[in-house]
Amino acid sequence: MMLPRALLVAAGLSLVSLTALADPLVVEDAQVRAVPPGSQTSAAFMTLRNPGQHDVVLVAAETPVAEAAELHDHRDVDGVMQMRRVPQIVVPAGGSTELAPGGLHMMLIGLVAPLAEGEPVEIELRFETGETQRIEAPVRRIVADAAQAGHTQGHAH
Repeated sequence: MMLPRALLVAAGLSLVSLTALADPLVVEDAQVRAVPPGSQTSAAFMTLRNPGQHDVVLVAAETPVAEAAELHDHRDVDGVMQMRRVPQIVVPAGGSTELAPGGLHMMLIGLVAPLAEGEPVEIELRFETGETQRIEAPVRRIVADAAQAGHTQGHAH
């Protein structure tokens, strides 16, 4: 009689483990901005899609190519675009959030080596729940409009 109960417990734990391994988000079009050699900052962009029934809250990111990865947003303050660090990015249940030039994005600060175009960059996303998700984003030349030109050039924090 004990064997079937033990099997049920083991099966239940297996399902919990599989559920915990599921990525909380679908990440699409992830890319890191190519910057000139010697640049200290870059940015990562992507679309975060949440197929789940609950909001997912991104609270941090980490990458081996930079000393820090911060969540940022651009805001129009009295007609002047300003970039500010944000504590989190919410991806609504059943919806998506775009990280793009001129809006929400991830700043990569203190690049530890030049970024080669086409090179994959590993980024670990961290969520409010404590879960993490690893993604790869290729380095690409990203053309910005005039309002965003120079976004990564001479950016100081």
